[in-house]
Amino acid sequence: MRRLKPAARGALGVLTMLTFATLFWIAAFFLTAWAYRHIAWSPPPLVRQLVTSLVGLVLMSCPMIVFGRLYNWPREQAMVQSVLTVIGRIAQGDFSARVDVRIPDRDHPMSRFVHRINDMAVELDRMERLRQEFISNVSHEIQSPLTSIGGFAKALRDHDPDPEDRRRYLDIIVTETDRLSRLSDNLLKLTALEGEQPPLEARRYRLDRQVRRIILAAEPLWSGRGLRMDADLEPAAVVADEGLMDQVWTNLLHNAVKFTPPGGGITVRLVRRAALVQVEVADTGIGISPDDQRRIFERFFKADPARGRDAGGSGLGLALAKRIVDLHGGDITARSTPGRGSCFTVSLPAAEGGAAEPTAAVPAGRADPEVSGGAGGAGADEPRQPNPSGP
Repeated sequence: MRRLKPAARGALGVLTMLTFATLFWIAAFFLTAWAYRHIAWSPPPLVRQLVTSLVGLVLMSCPMIVFGRLYNWPREQAMVQSVLTVIGRIAQGDFSARVDVRIPDRDHPMSRFVHRINDMAVELDRMERLRQEFISNVSHEIQSPLTSIGGFAKALRDHDPDPEDRRRYLDIIVTETDRLSRLSDNLLKLTALEGEQPPLEARRYRLDRQVRRIILAAEPLWSGRGLRMDADLEPAAVVADEGLMDQVWTNLLHNAVKFTPPGGGITVRLVRRAALVQVEVADTGIGISPDDQRRIFERFFKADPARGRDAGGSGLGLALAKRIVDLHGGDITARSTPGRGSCFTVSLPAAEGGAAEPTAAVPAGRADPEVSGGAGGAGADEPRQPNPSGP
């Protein structure tokens, strides 16, 4: 019986349609017959049949169109009102709003319109969360040195410390002030680089010489910590903004120095691979956990926040480095094993024609060729001497 019910309903529907069609065609027959008598015209049978069929179709279609519009009008009105309500909520800053209208036909214009609105709301919601996280991180990074500066300034004002303590307090204030200055400078750089027209002054230059210069400039840092340095740099040229690329190599090298224990080693390699130039900065440092590796290029992210504060970083260095590399059409990646070290690899398009002349060797005593390992900690910026302890 259950199988017969749908069949019976289908048969009843077909019978109803045939009945209505028959009534409309009968009405069309009498209507055309009246029209022929009224205009005193007797057309041939074929013409009479065609005219009667056409009138019958018109008579049958008109009620169906009107009925369909009346049936769908409330549904369409509700759909449009739902879309307008969601758009209003988005305009007021509620990016969690979504249009909950289901249209079976995904190719229907209204369905595509609804999907576009929901996609826009999702993206705006993501951007709003990033904005709130950015404000929270900036506030935290500013508040930490301000608290330190205020505490030591009050100690100097309210007490009469001996000269040694006074000097230590002032050193801490200067260090934290420099930290705020660097934070502000990096924020301004990152904002400028993320603008529609980032300031780039690209020219052709020898990348191996630039990397060697950065290594030698940082020698007091890595030699002062008892780190071994190995530099293996093939001659290579790129077309890039040399000043911005200085920031990239400085950040990567200083990160490796900060997060490598004394007695460890750092390796810097530059190789030419087809149309690319690759620079690897590796160390035998503390490494980065797999979960943190997915976020190390985010602004203000620190794989170890406590260690990052002790080292003086703000978590902008790698975000800034990635943005600079991206602007040059390159790529920066990281791989790491916790406790064994990490390796940061920067790939840049090589300049046509390669290096113009051979590179000079690293001065004797500036590098130790016995280094192995992979690159240092994550999310830090420029090198700083450890902060003096508080009072």
